[in-house]
Amino acid sequence: MTTTPARPTTAISNFIQRSLMGGLLILLPVAIVGFFFKWLYQTASGMIAPFANVFVDVFGLPKPVADLLVVAILVLICFAVGNLVATRVGSWLWERVESLLIAKVPGYRSVREITAQLLGKSSDSPFKRGEVAQVWLYGRSVDVTMLGLVTSRHDSGAYTVFVPTGPNPTSGFIYHLDPRLVQLRPEIRVEQLMKTVIACGAGSAGLFASGARGVRPSSQ
Repeated sequence: MTTTPARPTTAISNFIQRSLMGGLLILLPVAIVGFFFKWLYQTASGMIAPFANVFVDVFGLPKPVADLLVVAILVLICFAVGNLVATRVGSWLWERVESLLIAKVPGYRSVREITAQLLGKSSDSPFKRGEVAQVWLYGRSVDVTMLGLVTSRHDSGAYTVFVPTGPNPTSGFIYHLDPRLVQLRPEIRVEQLMKTVIACGAGSAGLFASGARGVRPSSQ
């Protein structure tokens, strides 16, 4: 005599599992974002603690209020310095101070160049020019392509392309490619590319849809 499985028990088990998974899908991302901002606040608070403690000890302000006040002061200082170096006198003064003092600090020039590249302030920054390219790393006969940023053009016509890796777009690989393997995609903005890199490829369909995946070169 065969026994039929207890269907009510299975239904209850599926209901519990589905409910737990649904709750995790909603609450887990919120918790991760919350922990990230908590870590960010604690890190920033630790860096500005010597300045915030002055407002806490002297004026008796609560710690969070003192932190916000110090951040506001730092933002104002950045704004003032930015406006100062934008003037002719301020630019000349900063160049003198930088060349005579700050530039002699080991590693300063490298950090300055990296920062300028990331912020798009460097004259040769690919983040500023925004030249997105589609490349065929394995040859045109292989239907595998990648999106990257053109970082240099060679006299021979070749390209140097930086292909960022997800989810951190500041890391990646540098390729020196024959121009036949590179197709510029001016319809794709750098911000759009970076969003798909951070999302590990999610949203790429929208990028290629704007240009119908571009015009693929003929096979050699």
